Amino acid sequence: MATALDALSAIRAFNRFELKYLIGRDQIEAVRDDLAERLQPDPHSEDGSYSVWSLYYDTPDRKFYWEKIDGVKFRRKLRIRHYGEPSSLAEDTIVFVEIKQRVNRVTQKRRIAVAYREALALCDTHVGLEMPAADDRRVVDEVLMLVGGLALEPSAITGYQRLAMVGHATDSGLRVTFDTYLRGRTTDLQLHSTVPTESILDPAMAILEVKVNERVPYWLTETVARHNMQLIRISKYCTSVEGVAPPGLRLRTEERA
Repeated sequence: MATALDALSAIRAFNRFELKYLIGRDQIEAVRDDLAERLQPDPHSEDGSYSVWSLYYDTPDRKFYWEKIDGVKFRRKLRIRHYGEPSSLAEDTIVFVEIKQRVNRVTQKRRIAVAYREALALCDTHVGLEMPAADDRRVVDEVLMLVGGLALEPSAITGYQRLAMVGHATDSGLRVTFDTYLRGRTTDLQLHSTVPTESILDPAMAILEVKVNERVPYWLTETVARHNMQLIRISKYCTSVEGVAPPGLRLRTEERA
């Protein structure tokens, strides 16, 4: 039987397909040069590169984590995302509260842009926000249903440096990103904290993500093959939890492998 939360899940759902590849950081320049013939730097950053930090929420028994590990076809994640270094985050800094969900192979994302203090009030203390746009109000309602209904709490923080490229008019829905210096922690769960954070990926490696609305262009498939990129299934949230989790949680992961 459909629930109110299920109905809200269809609102502002931007359908995308995502593919992830593991590459060496020493390959990035060559791959980027190849892609430059078809893609352009992300116009939202001065040099196409920026920091991304996210605070993820989960249940006390890590429901979202285990749904990913077990390959559940329909799953969600809730996070607060900040574009920039933690040291630049203040109460009035605009961040994004995002619900990212997976339905089979399709990725959907709904989000609102609010001040950091408002994001914490919404996700930590379940305080509703006055949003002028109807779509934004629906996202707030969905967040409240998730955090209240599932007793969500801060679970992990991830951070990385991202270089982004986007398609021209003929490939307007295409986005390719290079993520390096992946870090994560499951303690001191404040997005503005500047405490040292452990690497969750070999610093010599990077993750290339392809995001596309319908299908991957043939020329991009050829580029991937030419550079011998390895298709992988990886969740930055899950990797962060596993990389710095207590031994008991690592053991459960190995038992299910």
